[in-house]
Amino acid sequence: MKRPTPTLLLALIIFCFSGCGKSPEEKMSSGRPNIIFIMADDHAYQAISAYGSGLNETPNIDRIAKEGAIFTRATVTNSICAPSRAVLLTGKHSFMNGKVDNIQRFNWDQDNFPKLMQANGYQTALIGKIHLDGQPQGFDYSMVLPGQGNYYNPDFLINGETKRIEGYVTDITTDLALDWLENGRDKEKPFVLLYHQKAPHRNWKPAPEYLTLYDDKEFTPPANFFDAETNYQGRGTAAKEQEMEIDEIMRWGRDLMLEVNPYGDSTKLAGDLKRFNPAQLKAWREAFDPKNAAFLKAYGQLDEKTLSQEKKREIALWKYNRYIKNYLRTIKSVDDGVGEVLDYLEANGLAENTIVVYTSDQGFYLGEHGWFDKRFMYEESFRTPLLVKYPKEIKPGTTIKNLVQNLDFAPTFLDYAGIKAPAEMQGDSFRKLVSGESDEWRDAVYYTYYEYPAEHSVKRHNGVATDRYKLIHFYYDIDEWELYDLEKDPSEMNNVYDDPAYAEVREMMHKKFVEVRDKYGDNDANDKRFLDEYMEVYNRRNGK
Repeated sequence: MKRPTPTLLLALIIFCFSGCGKSPEEKMSSGRPNIIFIMADDHAYQAISAYGSGLNETPNIDRIAKEGAIFTRATVTNSICAPSRAVLLTGKHSFMNGKVDNIQRFNWDQDNFPKLMQANGYQTALIGKIHLDGQPQGFDYSMVLPGQGNYYNPDFLINGETKRIEGYVTDITTDLALDWLENGRDKEKPFVLLYHQKAPHRNWKPAPEYLTLYDDKEFTPPANFFDAETNYQGRGTAAKEQEMEIDEIMRWGRDLMLEVNPYGDSTKLAGDLKRFNPAQLKAWREAFDPKNAAFLKAYGQLDEKTLSQEKKREIALWKYNRYIKNYLRTIKSVDDGVGEVLDYLEANGLAENTIVVYTSDQGFYLGEHGWFDKRFMYEESFRTPLLVKYPKEIKPGTTIKNLVQNLDFAPTFLDYAGIKAPAEMQGDSFRKLVSGESDEWRDAVYYTYYEYPAEHSVKRHNGVATDRYKLIHFYYDIDEWELYDLEKDPSEMNNVYDDPAYAEVREMMHKKFVEVRDKYGDNDANDKRFLDEYMEVYNRRNGK
């Protein structure tokens, strides 16, 4: 065999230095980062083991925190599904992007971060739940659930066309995301993938393999689970008049998975089960029928007028356990999917140059105050999980205690991509904060909630929060202020607004409230406009 000539050797050397034997992913490893933005729906930070509650184990989600950063005070601007998603896409408060509640339509024509990244050379995809009406804009590929979607045998909208896919929605969404990563994208381009799960949104139907998970465990509710027994002493009207109580509001059928309630009446669950295939239904019945029969035998033909306080508590605790077990079972599937995606990145040489974010569209109540759902500016709803890893810039085991918001996602992603954020985006990039390059950050965040009157009866309110204090104003049908000292009262059991000892704090927080409203461009005129628009639709729907 002839030795290569010097000229040929030089050519080979140049070729190899320019990418000999490198995969497309390896060739891009020094370029702009990829982004995988994982979002679950209604995933409480309390139900991620990295946050230390001890409620459940989420080893794969925890990997993101272990290999990157965990944010302990990440918050939302508006704790309800569709408005929160509009904020994270646009980087603008609800009153600026127009999606203030679940009724108003979302304007896809405005800028969002996927659009801007798409225009600047990124390949973009949206797979799973988005819960915003209209055709998604800014994505080279989108395959989304219509509305809330279904847990079993869900429909997906693929470029406007509906297709039903047999299986469990969380697993399907993960499979679709992995398929796009492997087969659907241009591997010569950096990518942004929004991988958004339906779970653990109501109604909590676990995957077949997890239907009996936690059957051998009895969960103890939060210490303030029976808060209603004191009529929420120390709080105002809003806490007293909400309709979020596990014991009072949860439905026997679609929430608690009983086909017949303890009064002997049929529920609507049977209609939901018609969507199941024979194998799915068999697994479901084997898991739930014996448990349901045991409950009905113990508590059937209830007469609430003659029930002792002890028996009422027993039933409330049964409801809590039925709820929390199903909720956590759905999260187990989400965690499995996160593990599959992380493993794929590792196996394909993508982990080093890919930013992985895990979050939720808001927090959720897991029995605190006896509640489920979200909406309030109280901590369990206001706070959301946020975990981020990016090996090139974020040190493993980083903890961020600053007040970041979902408002900050869009400018942060654009910053990583080297794209200037539009002036109308109101959030800030937390890139330097999480990398440790800078510790400069805001000292307060602003919150709004508009969807009232409506399901759960959480009154309209807005407010401001600092690292220690929170000031909330409930308005429209009441005019009440609440002030909480989160250092002394982390569970927000005692409104100190009228406490003379907090007079200076109250004054300081009112000034901060005015300051942040002015900063973001909110005012009472906005509140009235959105109220009028909402009530017009509300009254029409209710025949008023």
